[in-house]
Amino acid sequence: MTQRRIFVVGHRNPDTDSICSAIAYCRLRQRQGVEHILPARAGNVNRQTEFVLEELGIPQPQLLIDVYPRVKDVVGREVVTIDGGAPLSRALELFHLHNIRLLPVVDNDRRPVGMLVLKRVAERFLVPREESAIRRVQASPASLRRCLKGTVLVGDELETVEELSLYVGAMASATFDAKLAGLEGRRLVLLTGDRENIQRKGIEMGVRVLIVTGNLPVAPGLLEIAAKRGVTVLSTPFDTATSAWLTRLSTPISHLVDGEVTSVSLTDRLDDLRLKLTHGKDPGVVVLDEEGRVAAVATKSNLLQSSPLQLILVDHNELAQAVPGADKVEITEVVDHHRLGNFHTEAPIRFINQPLGSTCSVVASLYRQAGLEPEPEMAGLLLAGLLSDTVILKSPTTTPSDHELATWLGRLAGRDPQEFGRRIFAAGSALAAYASLRQLLLADFKEYSAGEQSFGVGQVEVVSFHEFQGMKEAIAAELGKLREERRLDFAGLLVTDIVRETSLLLAVGGRDLSYRIGYSQVDANLFDLPGVLSRKKQLVPHLLKAFKA
Repeated sequence: MTQRRIFVVGHRNPDTDSICSAIAYCRLRQRQGVEHILPARAGNVNRQTEFVLEELGIPQPQLLIDVYPRVKDVVGREVVTIDGGAPLSRALELFHLHNIRLLPVVDNDRRPVGMLVLKRVAERFLVPREESAIRRVQASPASLRRCLKGTVLVGDELETVEELSLYVGAMASATFDAKLAGLEGRRLVLLTGDRENIQRKGIEMGVRVLIVTGNLPVAPGLLEIAAKRGVTVLSTPFDTATSAWLTRLSTPISHLVDGEVTSVSLTDRLDDLRLKLTHGKDPGVVVLDEEGRVAAVATKSNLLQSSPLQLILVDHNELAQAVPGADKVEITEVVDHHRLGNFHTEAPIRFINQPLGSTCSVVASLYRQAGLEPEPEMAGLLLAGLLSDTVILKSPTTTPSDHELATWLGRLAGRDPQEFGRRIFAAGSALAAYASLRQLLLADFKEYSAGEQSFGVGQVEVVSFHEFQGMKEAIAAELGKLREERRLDFAGLLVTDIVRETSLLLAVGGRDLSYRIGYSQVDANLFDLPGVLSRKKQLVPHLLKAFKA
């Protein structure tokens, strides 16, 4: 079972504020005594963030592809199994000893060959039925010897399982003769004590196995006759009643399972386990490790266990922007500075949302509220995220608190905010440095809903529009592909010149897009947004209003 962990994680396509706030808030909670807490990211870091982390000597946080609960999160790794060659009596012993009701049957490599279910075993051997079914024994001379802890006095000890019928010689000779009349000896297992007449009768008719109970003697000369007749004579220390019961339980396990095994792997999603438990024939499924060997057994009770993984969301509060699977695990905290989305939880949580210019600003204020000063490298992280999201304190989202916090953090980090900010944006402003146009678009791409309309907007900061002008046609074509793939009504890229403090919007959408957008069109798919620096505070509210109209 996976150990409890808490991940502090930002949104998909993380920007600098998202990564830096996750690391710094995780450190704050660690200093406040929270255990098993780690920073994480929900996507690859961009060039700007990479520069910040390298500058401050801080490793990238762990990448979370998804956080869907996995089978390994809810099952233990101690499992009882049984070899297919073992008798049913051993299975019943294990059922009782370990208080279990499911027993995986495995081969020599611990790979599953079936599942033994206690309920089905009970129905087969304990529920009264016709006499022939009760007498039925599927066994070999070898399995009978092992189950009865016996000794073969004469005859073969083959492992071949045969269909036999059990008869107990505990009656008068005449009655017994009548009982066996017309039966084929080679299909019989005869169980008796030191009754010479019964022993002789069985040997003369050529029974497959003669079991003599209580380690009682066999009449003189009968073993020689048995050898000639091909009768296996087996002596057991158990009494007649016990021997009869064990004989019926001598069937090798492999003959009680059909070879069909419902299984999941340790890394399968919990939803896959739920589906197989709901529609499978067994009350449990076998859990396999990475090598296909039995690692555990999972039942519906495992589905009731909560995932050991918990999340603290930073820089977002909408599940559509969260790491995939966030809706399947417990979210314990949210620290954000955006508008509220369609977010709900099953229990009260710590929810901190402040109208500041960055989530790093919010985290910095939480350090202050706790009476703590961030370490120099944490102060540098918080300053970097603040400067990135407020465009070096020029964005309309910037508040007086952001200015004051930037000064405080700069002092703790030993850095000049303006100079540090210029270096941060210079490191991340080259469009051609992205591996592909798709990576450029998705580096900071967010999707929104406005009534029945949906749209997505990415943003990139540059120090000049010159490079963008030479790439805009290719970027527009890639935007069109992205829009079709994600079935968006409109897809755009906000290109912000942080030196001139203005932006261009490259947009692809329907025929009425230019009319609905409401900005001055300067070229095909290109709109001028003078004075617009903030996607969150300036562009998105405008688009939400326009698309709802």
